[in-house]
Amino acid sequence: GFFQSYAVEVDIKDASNATCLYADWMMRFLITYESINGDYKTTTLNLSSSVTHNGSVCGNDTQAAVVAVQFGEGHSWSINITKSNETYQGDFIILKYNTNDTTVFPDAKRKGPVTVFMKDPLHPVQLNTVFVCHNSYFIEAENITQIFWNVTVQAFVQNGTVSKKETRCPADAPTSEPTVPPTIANVTTASTTSLSPAPTTAPKSVETPDTGNYSLKSGNKTCFLATVGLQLNVSQDKPLLININPKTTVADGACGNTTATLKLNDGNSTLIGF
Repeated sequence: GFFQSYAVEVDIKDASNATCLYADWMMRFLITYESINGDYKTTTLNLSSSVTHNGSVCGNDTQAAVVAVQFGEGHSWSINITKSNETYQGDFIILKYNTNDTTVFPDAKRKGPVTVFMKDPLHPVQLNTVFVCHNSYFIEAENITQIFWNVTVQAFVQNGTVSKKETRCPADAPTSEPTVPPTIANVTTASTTSLSPAPTTAPKSVETPDTGNYSLKSGNKTCFLATVGLQLNVSQDKPLLININPKTTVADGACGNTTATLKLNDGNSTLIGF
């Protein structure tokens, strides 16, 4: 199914009531967890419609700026942003998710809060410049995949005004083929237990998707093999067909005792979990 996510806007003021830190973005998380049956499942954690930003701070030459949000049933996310003489850069990200949230983790074996640390891989941004990334990009660590899109961030804002000068992310760089707009909620989780009904009239494909060979290993043994051509049919105002290109798609995941999870990342803007 395709999942709806909410945008977050954080506008932090300094002592003089001038904006010192601004962020507006959308994100969601794919989390693999162990169930009470001993197998592994992948769930989607989305931002809720009600988000707080307690703990967000402006930062200065010696103290990191912090964007922090809290949402849902005990979930939170934050990023530390450090400043140099001429640039600012995301340092580390902390995600805390609560497996007591039975809506997201209905049969989790481990109960309670789980904290995951990860490094922000993006490059430094010039001071007095706003970082913008419309297309989606991914940060992976342990059993977590974070997906971000429609991002606008400026730390250490000068004179209380967000800059009009932009630094774009690599995902927004022009390519020979158009990317899939992340506003179409282009993160898909395929499930054998819950499938949306197919549209009565499917659009005709202009080309057949190439067949890819994907595999997972457990230690030095292969535990999962898939030879498949994939095409996504997104039902919206106008049906959208997306072919998955095996040449640019990376397979990841995990094998459990009774369940295997396969994640395919096409390196552009689509992530599929089986």
